Amino acid sequence: MKPSGKDVDPQDRAFGQRVQRARKECGRTQADLASSLGKTSSWLSQVERGVQPVQRMDLLQQIADELGVPVRQLRPGIAADGASQPPSAQSLSNDLDETRRLLSGHPALQTVLAGEDDTGPTRTLALLQNDVDDLWDLTHAGQLAQVSTLAVQLLPELERTVRTDPGEHESELYLLLSRSYQALSAAFVRQDEADAAWVAADRAVLAAERSGDPLHVCASVFRMVQAFVHLRSLGQAEHAAQTAISALGEQSNQTPESLSVLGSLHLALALVRARASARPEAKEEINKARAIAAQLGENRNDFNLEFGPVNVEIQAVSTAVDLGDAGEALDIGLDIDADALSPERRGRLLMDLGRAHAQRRHGGEALRCLLDAEAVAPEMIQTHQAARAAIRELVLVAGANASRELLELAERADALG
Repeated sequence: MKPSGKDVDPQDRAFGQRVQRARKECGRTQADLASSLGKTSSWLSQVERGVQPVQRMDLLQQIADELGVPVRQLRPGIAADGASQPPSAQSLSNDLDETRRLLSGHPALQTVLAGEDDTGPTRTLALLQNDVDDLWDLTHAGQLAQVSTLAVQLLPELERTVRTDPGEHESELYLLLSRSYQALSAAFVRQDEADAAWVAADRAVLAAERSGDPLHVCASVFRMVQAFVHLRSLGQAEHAAQTAISALGEQSNQTPESLSVLGSLHLALALVRARASARPEAKEEINKARAIAAQLGENRNDFNLEFGPVNVEIQAVSTAVDLGDAGEALDIGLDIDADALSPERRGRLLMDLGRAHAQRRHGGEALRCLLDAEAVAPEMIQTHQAARAAIRELVLVAGANASRELLELAERADALG
């Protein structure tokens, strides 16, 4: 995970301070500079706090060029040939740039042109399966540096293997390919790189269709809906979710797996409705998902969707907060036991409870929830706009009485920038 607070490498903190100073001296905002770099404001905020290390020479040069300063002014220890001291373990970059570049072209174009694979023997299906499972584990844990490292090796290998040596395992290989792209789509959403998430989800849909697994097609559509929401393309998100819901609803024989996907799509549609401030429609979708979860009767993780009764209530909390119904969110959320779910889901619940307390002006309770969320899922508090807005509101309300803990949290999240 990304370092935070005292764990930030001093060299990364110093670099970030130099970038911030140079940016302010030339009168540029975080949003303006980030846009010029093809990044988000959240990413640049993390760079300036030392939370997001920058190690690639081409990116260092790009930042320096945009600020009109030499690279050495930002990183004095760099050599004339661009070499610098190797990064410490905690300084490893946690972005998905290498994976984004991989998506920008065809992962196996040489194989497509040559019609054969000359890169050596392919690994067994079991080994590829293990890597895909690891990719999902890393995604859920928010370890995006490791996600990127694994994906850059794994995706081209899968793309080559499915074209050159599918044998009797063609459908299984396409399914692994789809699952990999689904994981990347989820990871890009967490990094607020929704355009890349859309590309990954679209490739996941195609690979799932070629695998002959229609439920994985629908699970890939779920990832696409998430990307559309982050792109603020609510009309496209609604259409994608509703189309998949209608198709699944026409199936007469509902398995637990299909119920998991159907329920997750209703939760996705609830999010779309809430973002559109459509209160009755959002709550209707939550109730539909709640009924499906009751029919399912257990918490499951089919297709890495983590759907079940507990997850529905977590989404109900989030939807209520988005709609400004803080009391309802607290009534639901304080009774939820999410210990068995992933850090991502637990962190989301704690963050939304913190937001609900902040809406009710419960400063102490809000701070406690947000600190607990940071302990479980640090990158969520550091990057999620809603969390940062809640922290900023707490600081403004507290004024001169803001506690040291709150001010330190605000600094780590760059909530006041």
